[in-house]
Amino acid sequence: MKILFAASEVAPFIKTGGLADVAGSLPNALVKAGHEVRVILPLYEGISGEWRSQMTFLKYFNVTLSWRQVYCGVFQLEYNGVTYWFVDNEYYFKRWQMYGHFDDCERFAFFSRAIIETPGQLDWAPDVIHCNDWQTALVPVYLLEDKYRIPQLAGTKTVFTIHNIEYQGRYGDQVLEDVIGLGRNYFNEGMLAYHKDVNLMKGAIMASNFVTTVSPTYAQELRSPFYAHGLDGVINQQSDKLQGILNGIDMDLYDPAKRTDLAANFTAKTVEKGKAACKRMLQQAVGLEENPDVPIIACVSRLVGHKGFSLITDVLNQIMEMNVQMVVLGTGDWQFEEAFRNAQWQYPGRFSAQITYSAPLSNQIYAGADLFLMPSVSEPCGLSQMIAMRFGTLPIVRETGGLKDTVLPYNRFEGTGRGFTFADINAYDMLWVIREAVDLYYNDKQAWRGLQREAMTADFSWDHSAQEYIDIYQRISY
Repeated sequence: MKILFAASEVAPFIKTGGLADVAGSLPNALVKAGHEVRVILPLYEGISGEWRSQMTFLKYFNVTLSWRQVYCGVFQLEYNGVTYWFVDNEYYFKRWQMYGHFDDCERFAFFSRAIIETPGQLDWAPDVIHCNDWQTALVPVYLLEDKYRIPQLAGTKTVFTIHNIEYQGRYGDQVLEDVIGLGRNYFNEGMLAYHKDVNLMKGAIMASNFVTTVSPTYAQELRSPFYAHGLDGVINQQSDKLQGILNGIDMDLYDPAKRTDLAANFTAKTVEKGKAACKRMLQQAVGLEENPDVPIIACVSRLVGHKGFSLITDVLNQIMEMNVQMVVLGTGDWQFEEAFRNAQWQYPGRFSAQITYSAPLSNQIYAGADLFLMPSVSEPCGLSQMIAMRFGTLPIVRETGGLKDTVLPYNRFEGTGRGFTFADINAYDMLWVIREAVDLYYNDKQAWRGLQREAMTADFSWDHSAQEYIDIYQRISY
């Protein structure tokens, strides 16, 4: 099949979150399965000269965006068997950051129009256009009319993936005709209308042939108002074309036996010796006391409310009353940043607040920590818990979204599991489970090693998930 994968960010070229990781790895898995894949993304200023030097300019053309005729250039790059198309327009994409501009609606309406126009301009007929999140949500809507204008799109179907329903692309209805160039009927008939505003994600859910989310549990959660941020009615109405498919990770990239940036390489069989060396390196790097016997609890995340950090700050002193060390890496809301800086001052040598973003340090933390704390209020899929398990760092998570789907809880009677879980959004439930994990670390090394082996050998690859996407593509195309 011919698949056009559309995303606003793609690793390794440009990244702010998990969408980029998915867009960087799922197309590769589809290619390995024998399909022809193109990935299309904006040519942001933040894409480095190293990548730009490898691009080939294909052509330019004008895109019609409401009353405007807008320049659109297309550059191509081949990487790991996948062809990437970069959409060039410096007015929209030569910005100091990717999102958060006053004209984001217009910027990504242009990008969506470019996605529609590019196959015809390059004479490539995709069977499926796979769109992701609100930035490409207009593509299924535009395609309703434009597929009859562009021969290469005559048989094209659309799949829309919700990575995080919290961000929907909601704007005042004045953008409808003047900015995104759609007739008033799209609002009056309800496809884009949402409480007198325009909601781009709602339009994609309504217009696409199939809708996916990034974990089975998240697909079920979106039926309830608590998780759906107002779109639960639309989700329930369209539930016959909704499916949750768990994201995967690059198993080779996060293989502690192969990485060259670790203090020691290790496998599930040599985890004890390998992690001891990595722990020592981590303690030196973040200013913790060098103690091989004390468990390190780690967080690597954006420090925001829906990641559950209020649960941590509510009982932080009780956590530190245990014989543990703790390291937090990330940036976010000031109250959490300040709370962790204060904890570092209060518990010198035992608590480390790394209020920054650092990919190399995050890998050191995954490899050197013993427990990975992720008490999210909402987590569509989550990749960090899977990466942590790959490194033998046992996760402590709340049972939501992909966390529930990936972390099998420890069963003391059967000796099974991959980590530790709790269900309610409650700091003291979390604290109970942390105590259970710390107790197991100190008092039952055999059970601890069993959990590490189970976590490290779990299959979080894209192989199974990619096949689920292929099944959907084939189902809607034939």
